[in-house]
Amino acid sequence: MEYIKRNCENIIKKQEKMFKSILITGARQVGKTTMLRKIKPDINYITLDDMLLKQMAIEDPNLFLKSNSAPIIIDEIQYAPDLLKYIKIAVDNSDKKAQFYLTGSQQFELMQGVSESLAGRIGIVNLLGLSLREIKGIDFNEPFLPTETYINARKKYDESISYDEVWEIIHKGSMPAMYDKNVDFDMYYATYVNTYIERDVRNLTQVGDTLSFLKFMTALSSRIGQLLNLNNIATEVGISIPTAQRWLSILVASNIIYILEPYYTNIMKRAVKTPKVYFLDTGLAAYLTKWKNKDVLEAGIMSGNFFENYVIVEILKSYYNSGELRPPVYFYRDKEKKEIDLIIEENGKLYPIEIKKSANPTKEMISNFKVLEKANEVGEGAIICMYDKVLSLDDKNRIIPFKYL
Repeated sequence: MEYIKRNCENIIKKQEKMFKSILITGARQVGKTTMLRKIKPDINYITLDDMLLKQMAIEDPNLFLKSNSAPIIIDEIQYAPDLLKYIKIAVDNSDKKAQFYLTGSQQFELMQGVSESLAGRIGIVNLLGLSLREIKGIDFNEPFLPTETYINARKKYDESISYDEVWEIIHKGSMPAMYDKNVDFDMYYATYVNTYIERDVRNLTQVGDTLSFLKFMTALSSRIGQLLNLNNIATEVGISIPTAQRWLSILVASNIIYILEPYYTNIMKRAVKTPKVYFLDTGLAAYLTKWKNKDVLEAGIMSGNFFENYVIVEILKSYYNSGELRPPVYFYRDKEKKEIDLIIEENGKLYPIEIKKSANPTKEMISNFKVLEKANEVGEGAIICMYDKVLSLDDKNRIIPFKYL
């Protein structure tokens, strides 16, 4: 399979000039190791998936580092989190930059260890699956904003994409392996789920009831784009609310799901404070909810939810791939059920976005944008949809085709 260039490679090049160590986080199989070995082919590579290396890293981390000299790529660092303390000593005793390239697919102990041992000494990149830009070979790395400035810059890299093609991408997801024509959808995701649950969930977090955990994942996948009701899910799966909360944190920490927080202020007292849930890979969500191909997904009752999920995650990728670790994104909903699908908060302004599967958007779809005016300055807004041209709705809001993400 031909390597697909990742947009965050430019961020790693910048970090190499600033930091002595670099950490790439992300779910299993999003391409962390493949990317590092592509851009750093000449340095030593080891993986803690190897049981003997893992044992040495845990039992004698000092000897481990002496036996594997820097510069080095250490894969799946979460299996030996105490190794970070010894990496700190190594980087403190050297003036050289970019000595340790680390990857990790679980953020519990990993991020705690990074903050305790390597704060200020490490650059961090959060890698998601392939973005639309990467799939289409577009070397454009600006974070999405629904502004004229962004659109004019993005237009220079315009790439046609058909209605069928986007639904094919939504269905098969963003894992690089899915862009090998020989890979079977059901077989790949069945193996992926099994590997994730056995390696990360069972081994790292001591979840005993893996069948119920799979039911929990499936229950979440059937609720993408909805307000998160853990009480309801816990009842459906047959687990306690504390267990549901713990399992939710596992899925967030392992980059399987994303919790979109609501936007509210003291002024907006009727705004809801319940978050929404999205899957960071729509292919995994489609597998869990048993949508067998793009045609039944596009025609199904969840098609609007999947399109919304896809657009929001593409926007997240644009921020992560430009070096942002906490994308400034929210949604709005109040007790009168007025809703705005996405709000980007940037430079003291709120940029409201509606996401519609429709190719025929109307001005009525942005009528809720005005509720934000009492909270903050409102910038340009947009409807992101299947329409094929940028079109003004009024002097401040426009239609933006999804291909401009």
